[in-house]
Amino acid sequence: MSEPVRQDALAIIPARGGSKRVPRKNIKAFLGMPMLARTVGLLQASGAFSGIVVSTDDDEIAAIATQAGALVPFRRPPELSNDMAATLPVIAHAIREMEALGVTTASVCCVYPAAVLSRPEDYTRARELLGSSDLDFVFTATSFGFPIQRALRRTPDGRCEMFQLEHRLTRSQDLEPAFHDAGQFYFGTRAAWLEGRPFFGHRSAMLELPRWRVQDIDTLEDWERAEMIFQLLQKEPRIG
Repeated sequence: MSEPVRQDALAIIPARGGSKRVPRKNIKAFLGMPMLARTVGLLQASGAFSGIVVSTDDDEIAAIATQAGALVPFRRPPELSNDMAATLPVIAHAIREMEALGVTTASVCCVYPAAVLSRPEDYTRARELLGSSDLDFVFTATSFGFPIQRALRRTPDGRCEMFQLEHRLTRSQDLEPAFHDAGQFYFGTRAAWLEGRPFFGHRSAMLELPRWRVQDIDTLEDWERAEMIFQLLQKEPRIG
């Protein structure tokens, strides 16, 4: 038996074929190129990975991924390809599949196919941060645009009330900033993925991104907005 091939960091892109809200989203043309291919190109440009692997159940996605330069050495099973499949078991499955093929790794970055607004240096920074401490994960995050302590709820009778009434007179600048997951990528150690450790906790760190460089792509309106942001980034790639 040949010796295992040791790789420092793998990027794994989970890209199933069953997108519902934007059909075939993972390979839909984003400004003339399949979205998945754009994300593979960003990962290649970062130089942060010794391999880029796509986990998919779909032959067309596999072909586009391969053409873009990614590896598709296995197929994802049906039980991990439905709407209810969570990210952690999908990536853990991919790690085990690669190890069965003789490829081991110290760390793995799960990158969503729609992470087209990432920059190559985001991955480099995340890898350096993960390797410089005892962290399990480094993930992208951005700040809320308005203090969450001043949030309102709608009451059953159609009126409103504050979630935190004690902050009704607190100045916005005196409130603690709050952040949310940007949903672009999660860079973690092999052990963290295989043991199912939580993304968000005291052993995780946030790589903060500017709000205007974060966009969920769940609708066609989201898609159009992401294309506009991407075009602006191409014109002025060093802002933010």
